This record gives sequence, structure tokens and C-alpha cells, in this order.
Amino acid sequence: MPIAAKTNGDVSFWYADYGGLPAYRAPLAKDETADVCIVGAGFTGLWTAYYLKKANPQLRIVVLEKEFAGFGASGRNGGWLSGGFEWSRERYLKNASRDKVIALQQAMAVTVDEVIAVCEAEGIDADILRVDNLMLATNPAQLSRAKSEYDKLLAWDTPPEQLCWLDAEQMRERIAIDKVQGGFARQGKARVQPAKLVRGLAEAVLRLGVFIYEQTPVIAIDKGRVSTTRGTVQAEAIIRATEGFTAGLRGHKRLWLPMNSAIIVTEPLPDALWQEIGWQGCELLGDMAHAYCYAQRTREGRIAMGGRGVPYRFGSRTDDGGKTQQATIDQLHAILTKLLPQTNRLKIDHAWCGVLGVPRDWCTSVGFDRQSGIGWAGGYVGLGVSTSNLAGRTLCDLVLRRDTELARMPWVDRQVRKWEPEPLRWLGVHSMYQLYRWADQREQAQVIQQTSKLAALANRLTGR
Repeated sequence: MPIAAKTNGDVSFWYADYGGLPAYRAPLAKDETADVCIVGAGFTGLWTAYYLKKANPQLRIVVLEKEFAGFGASGRNGGWLSGGFEWSRERYLKNASRDKVIALQQAMAVTVDEVIAVCEAEGIDADILRVDNLMLATNPAQLSRAKSEYDKLLAWDTPPEQLCWLDAEQMRERIAIDKVQGGFARQGKARVQPAKLVRGLAEAVLRLGVFIYEQTPVIAIDKGRVSTTRGTVQAEAIIRATEGFTAGLRGHKRLWLPMNSAIIVTEPLPDALWQEIGWQGCELLGDMAHAYCYAQRTREGRIAMGGRGVPYRFGSRTDDGGKTQQATIDQLHAILTKLLPQTNRLKIDHAWCGVLGVPRDWCTSVGFDRQSGIGWAGGYVGLGVSTSNLAGRTLCDLVLRRDTELARMPWVDRQVRKWEPEPLRWLGVHSMYQLYRWADQREQAQVIQQTSKLAALANRLTGR
């Protein structure tokens, strides 16, 4: 029987928790000139503005936003400040040494401390809590993948003290997951309330003297010029910080695929139920399924559970305010109650969805073309909360032409081929996730003990 969410859409629960959707700031009122024009007032755009203005307070920086600051993935995500590196290291190795890839991985990890430091310096209260990240397995095939991932992390110079293998009993001592077989814990992570973080960052940027114009849809980005429905901004440097919404820009339809992710949030759990479940460390929780889930225990004792619903809308369309499908709500509720049957009577207070940017090779990038003066960052594939911070610091160095370690990282100026035209990309993505579902079903039924070949076929199909 379908389970209804009290609220579906309204951007995200994080804004309801924040006190409601923010009032719009003023739009662009006339043509303007700036030193730097940033398109998109999410984490990427705001971090870039923050570091540029701190580095050179004399810069005139204009940020353009179609809706309001934090409307997109920055205000809708699962709240994982992970500093993780989940992209293919082997693909970065094609143009860089192993040491350079490890340096990039380490730079990603540092973002957790950096974000926390900025929040402390700027007085941003984003419910940040340092926690571990638990990755669990509930069948033999998942356990095999967990062990492989654990070994791979060690092989790529993850500090052993930040990584801990947990058997089934040790995992249940953390969280009473049904049928858990083991997994691993990663330290050095943090839980955040993303809407509080992005809105606090926007206020910090405004205090520095950056101009943010909301309700200002961008039509096109050209050398030295950003065209909007409300006028133009001329700038020597332009940053495209549109992530999952990039396909809506002229000439960028097939650059990054806007992949959908969705989240449900329960009502607050009573103390007795928390005693039964555990989760006293408020760990970030993920699993080793192919159609994986991600979860957190919120500040006020709710469970936020996310995962893929309808993974992609035909023609790279994006949602209109976060409303998601009932089938997606049912799917996420089923994942929650499968892992934690104790929650089966809980009500769902909020459900929503959003888009994340996926490049054709599933690897993130940042860059700045000095000839055109246009830079970009994104394609985070779901790791934007922390990666956007490193992107902002890197773009700052690139725009200011600083010869730094960040400016020489392997993800800088990477170019990959575009996604196929429709209907090929719709068929490819939906086929991939159908194969993942079949693979997960076979593995959970323990028809097979190792990773299903269906999952391998899915990865080959889309280059994941």
C-alpha cells in the first residue's frame, strides 16, 4: 500500500526545517559590468565568490540565480559533508601520475575541515556534526564489494586510522540494521543541514560585498557576456556554476546529464525507538547495493533516506520545485523499512527530489579557459557538498592566474565527450537502473554470491 508524504516538494524538507522558503532577493535591474560574473548561486558559485572576494576585496563580483540562492541541489541533498572521492581514479590516471591522483584525493578530504572552519569564522550554524560514515552490506555479494572497496581505499593511501572494518555484530552495535553482514566505517566526515549551510554562505558572501541577483534566468554565456531575461552582465571572467541545471543553457544540452535523486524524511522518532535502533553516533549511512541509498539522522531525531527514484527525465528536463513521484516515495520507504523494520509505522513528513550533474565518464572536473574567460565546475555525481568547496578554491586560483597545487590537480581542465542525443541517453540511463534493480534483487535473494553480471553490463552500457 502506498505511503503518503505529508509534504511532497516545496524544494526540500531542509527549508521547512529552516523556517520556510526564503524571500527572493532583487533581480538584475539593468545591464551591468563586473570583474567576475558567476552563473548559479549554489555551493559552487557561492564558494567561488567567497574565495575570490577574500583573495581580492576590490573585485566586483556578480552572481546570477534563476530562483533563489540554494534552490538546486545545494538545498536538497542528503547532507553528507564527506570529502569523499568516489570517481574512477583510473580515468584520472590517464592524464596524471598516481601521486597527483592521491594529492587530489587528499585535497578532497581536507574540504571537511575547511567548510567547518569557514562556518565557524562566518558564524554559520548548519547543524554540523563530525561523524563516521558507515557503508554496510546485507548479502554476500554486497559484502564482497565492501571488502574490495575497503582494500582499494587502503591501496590508495587512505590513512588506516581513518578506516575501520566492521563485522556484522560490530555494525549492529552501531545501528541495528536487519540482516547486516558487515561493512566499514570511515572517519573524518560530517553531517550538515544543507539549506542552513547554503543560505549562511550566501549571507557571508553578501557581507563581503558580492552582488547576488535572484529571479534572473540566464539565457546564454558567451565570451565576456552573460545574457539574461533581465539584461546583460559584461565580465572579463565568467564562471558557469549550474551543475545539474547545465543542460538548460544554450549549447549545453548534452554536456552533463541531470540525474534525479530523491529523499524522504520521517517524523521525529520517539526516544524508545532510537534506543532500539541505536545510531547514537549519528553516522552517515550508505549501503553497497547497486541502486544505493544514503541516509542521516537529523538534528531533531528524524531519518532522512535518499536514493534514485525516476533516474532521468526525457530530454534532460528538470523538476519544477522538488515534487517527486509516489512510486519513488514508496521505493525509498521500502528501502528504509528493509534496513530498519522497526520504522515501518513511522509517518513520512516530507519527500522531494532534485538533480545532480553527471558527465559522460562519471568524473568531476573544474576548469578555466583563459582565451574565452569562461570557467566551470561540476559534474559531481552526488558529491557536491564537499567537492564544491574545493572547486571554489580552485576556480579562485585559476581566475587569479595563481600557479598553485590546486591549479595543477588532475581534475583541472578535463574535457570529455558529450552524452548521446535522445532517445539514446534516456534508454541508456533507464536501462542501466533497471539492470541495477535486477542485479540487486538477485543478490539479495542470494541466487548468486558475487556481484551480478547484470550490474557489470549496466556499467558498460553508460560508461560508469
